[in-house]
Amino acid sequence: MSIALRNHFEKIIPLTDQEFEYIFSHFTIKKLKKYQFLIQGGDNVTNDYFVVKGLLKAYHVDKEGKEYIMQFAMEDWWVTDYQAYFSQTKATLNVDCIEEVEVLGLSLQNRDKICAELPKIEHFFRLKCNMGYVALQRRILSFLKSNAKERYEQLMLQYPNLFQRVPKTLIASYLGVSRETLSRITL
Repeated sequence: MSIALRNHFEKIIPLTDQEFEYIFSHFTIKKLKKYQFLIQGGDNVTNDYFVVKGLLKAYHVDKEGKEYIMQFAMEDWWVTDYQAYFSQTKATLNVDCIEEVEVLGLSLQNRDKICAELPKIEHFFRLKCNMGYVALQRRILSFLKSNAKERYEQLMLQYPNLFQRVPKTLIASYLGVSRETLSRITL
């Protein structure tokens, strides 16, 4: 587990063995089974999670029970309910496992601590946040200016292996279309 996290950090910043051991000591390990919740709406959100193994989905369920998938999270990605994590409030999103999952959790308190002590870690998280904002902007713009077929094709180009791991009903929900519409555009 630690190797995956170290490789992830070192894509952006170099770390000594001592620095990485110190950083890793602030994470907690969690293993979950398929369909198990990592975060459930109404929970206190204490951690941001780095995905070591498996696949999760972050989603909101409206009053009518309709599910809106905000994000899939696979190996080498981070996932949580960021609004609740940063404001230390109750979750408005659910995050559950599409596959068996192994994650490393980092509390906000520990994140703030290692960022204050190691400026390069603060730099790492700043860059990760920037990349997240860019990805979110691209996703919103795709809903505003692209049709369902174009959104599907864009998703296939960006994440081709996602389609072998995620049922079409979940892909449809992520794209904001019905399962039937997705079937028509993928013919």
